[in-house]
Amino acid sequence: MLLLLVIPYILWYFLWRKKAEPTMRMSDTYAYQFAAKSWRVRLVHLPMLLRILTFTMVVLVLARPQTHDAKGTRTVEGIDIMMAMDVSTSMELYDLRPNRLEAAKSVAAEFIAGRPDDNIGLTVFAGESFTKCPMTTDHATLLNQLNDLRTDIAARGVIEDGTAIGMGLANAVNRLKDSKAKSKIVILLTDGSNNRGEISPLTAAEIAKQMGVRVYTICVGTDMKFFTNQVMVGGTMQSYNQPVTGTMDEKTLKEIAQITNGSFYRATNNAELKRIYQDIDQLEKTKFKESTFTIRYDDYQPFVWVAILSLLLEILLRNTILRRLP
Repeated sequence: MLLLLVIPYILWYFLWRKKAEPTMRMSDTYAYQFAAKSWRVRLVHLPMLLRILTFTMVVLVLARPQTHDAKGTRTVEGIDIMMAMDVSTSMELYDLRPNRLEAAKSVAAEFIAGRPDDNIGLTVFAGESFTKCPMTTDHATLLNQLNDLRTDIAARGVIEDGTAIGMGLANAVNRLKDSKAKSKIVILLTDGSNNRGEISPLTAAEIAKQMGVRVYTICVGTDMKFFTNQVMVGGTMQSYNQPVTGTMDEKTLKEIAQITNGSFYRATNNAELKRIYQDIDQLEKTKFKESTFTIRYDDYQPFVWVAILSLLLEILLRNTILRRLP
């Protein structure tokens, strides 16, 4: 409404203001009727236009412009997925490149990128388990949480070290208990055998079966004896001179997959990982509604800069090339 004040200002400028300006009486103005106008004469009203622009920008700033606050829902087709990832110290071993954890993260990131409409969450476990990211279709946030995973989580005292496969699986299944999707799955990535936790892997598998959750187990790393010269521990490179033996429990992982009507995979190459995508793509998708919204942010800064520049330009022109005498 303040912009309506521009109208009386324009009327004053062109009607009453001219009466207050100094004039020079001449007997005849015919000689000036067809005289060429200089560029200064043509720009004589530019300061007035700049003043109007400044006033308009100030009004817009006072109106507090903001980015749009879009809300709505859209119906998408997808399945509910929880990823349970092992982050124990043994995931630092270098039989996979660059190490087991980074290889597992790469697999998970590729899987997430291939399922844009799925509700996906992330649970991590070592000697204990917790949910890193609840199920969401905001995969950018999920990938950020995934990229932040480190094997020094036990060294920093967040959780105890070890391999609590049962706890990790139970945590992931618990996140799916209220899911209305027809297809609910857990992708379990680990490199060891269960040695910690209050819940055994097979008990967690039975719980998953009762809830209609299908579990895909991925065994990361090799189970043969290998020799490693360097291992990254707590962010520092340490040297070892003794052979390291893998402790994978393929039997338990296969039983988990069998109980829940899932599949077992070895993550020693990319071929097995591609089969995960093929199996999951065959699952029945279910429709669900997704609510979307964006946060509102003040967006007045461009108008402030325009107001400042137009005001300074008006002052400069009025006192230099467009200065009027007397």
